[in-house]
Amino acid sequence: MKLHELKPAKGAVKAKKRLGRGTATGQGKTSGRGQKGQWSRSGGGVRVGFEGGQMPLARRLPKRGFTNIFKKMYSEVNVETLNKFEAGTVINAEMLKKAGTISKIEKDGLKILGNGALDKALTVQAAKFTASAKEKIEKAGGKVEEV
Repeated sequence: MKLHELKPAKGAVKAKKRLGRGTATGQGKTSGRGQKGQWSRSGGGVRVGFEGGQMPLARRLPKRGFTNIFKKMYSEVNVETLNKFEAGTVINAEMLKKAGTISKIEKDGLKILGNGALDKALTVQAAKFTASAKEKIEKAGGKVEEV
């Protein structure tokens, strides 16, 4: 089979309705739009969310909450995730991103969380560590460096 021999499955492609091509088709004259009114006109219809002049739902409901611009944003990684690296490796945010462990380095850097167990001695460089993460890294013979 070649690219030029490919065809859609039988019955998968339907012909477009040809409107306004005479009364015999059943779609002539007004082309299935009826007689007069908003929907019969070109460009007719209402915008998204319009409820016929009634106060729209989006405006009836109260506003809630806000975005705290001072909120700290960290890329978070658990201690157990670090087991996939070789012993003695220096681990930082750039390395984790390159390895695909984190998809994005957040604005405040990397935070190491204490979930799971670590069985390799690693040097971990991060902006923040939880107390349990620090303890587990040092217990495994590794070093904790706050950047």
